[in-house]
This record gives sequence, structure tokens and C-alpha cells, in this order.
Amino acid sequence: MGQIMEIKKVTDPAFRPYGRVITGVDVSGVMEALKKTERPADHTIYVASDPALENTASGKEIQRVVYGELPVQIGYCNGYNKLLNALEYHRSSEINIAENDLILLLGKEQDITDDFHYDTAKVEAFLVPAGTMIEVYATTLHYAPCSVGDAPFRCVVVLPKGTNEETATAHKGEPEDKMLAAVNKWLIAHEDAKIDGAWNGLVGENLRVD
Repeated sequence: MGQIMEIKKVTDPAFRPYGRVITGVDVSGVMEALKKTERPADHTIYVASDPALENTASGKEIQRVVYGELPVQIGYCNGYNKLLNALEYHRSSEINIAENDLILLLGKEQDITDDFHYDTAKVEAFLVPAGTMIEVYATTLHYAPCSVGDAPFRCVVVLPKGTNEETATAHKGEPEDKMLAAVNKWLIAHEDAKIDGAWNGLVGENLRVD
């Protein structure tokens, strides 16, 4: 497994094709609620919708200001991770708010080949400093954050309501339909990750951040 050699900050111009830093929005209530959520030391957990975060004044402000009143779900991805393992994308932007420093491994949907493979050598790594709120564009490939050093992380995840829920029908068609892993979630996995039922379209190394 390879190692990401260069880690840029989300304030670097290189991040602009992938997303943007959002300022001027009060997230204090959401972040206070996040502190009470589980933070595993040896794996990651994902909760798509947590009423404790959604029912805060700042949660409602994110929906009103950032998503233009579109119904959203506010959850979190917490824990410890060092590997790429997979990349996913949505038909919508995703909002992340880092409680502590974390690293995102990102790619571009435009670099997916016609037969739905993606070369992990194209992945770039970005540091999201503690307290930073970012928008990850719909065309950005992403997955679970990576830890900085040995520290587990907490990260708020905001998406349109219903995203990542179980699909109502089977999706085994060609070509892109076979990659739909959940509602509004297209997933390209690395075979080393052994994600059950996933499309193993990542080629190259399963990148590792140390």
C-alpha cells in the first residue's frame, strides 16, 4: 500500500476544483451536539441523520443558508481511518465540518473512465483544520476522512434528506447503475477493502495516510 506524499490544506488553490471553505455561518450548536457522539479509536462509524444535530439552531441555519432551504439530514462520520478503501459521489454537494484536524482523499468524477474505473494515482490529499466547514462539490470523489497521526476524529456530514438510505429497488444495470450502493450514493471500491457487493473499480494502490 502506498503513502500520500503531499498533503495540502483546503485553503490551497488546488482545493478549488473539489470544493470551498464556508465561513460566516454559525455552527456552534451542531458542533456542541457533535461532542456527545461516539468516536471509535480503531474504526469509523457513519450516522446519516442525528436529530440532536438537526434540531439545533445552527443546524437549521445550515439548511436555510447553505442549502437554500432544501430538506437536509445532518449526521456524522467519526473514528479512526488511514486508508482510501473506496470513493463515492452524489448528485449533490456535501457539507463537512471538522471537529479536529482530519484529511480528505479526493478525486474528480471527470477522471472516471468510460468503463467506470478510476486510477488512485490521481487522488489528492487535503487537510481540513479543526473547526473548518467545507462544501465538497457533487463532482468530487470522496469517502471517509483519514486521521491525522493517531488521533480519532469527529466530522459533521450534511446531505440532502434521504441520501445514503437503502434503495427501494435493485440496481444491477449497466453501466453506472451497478455502482449505486444507496440512495444518491455511487461507490467505486478498491478490491483490497473487500466491501460486500461493491463495484471494485479503483485501480492502483489502496492509498494510505501515515
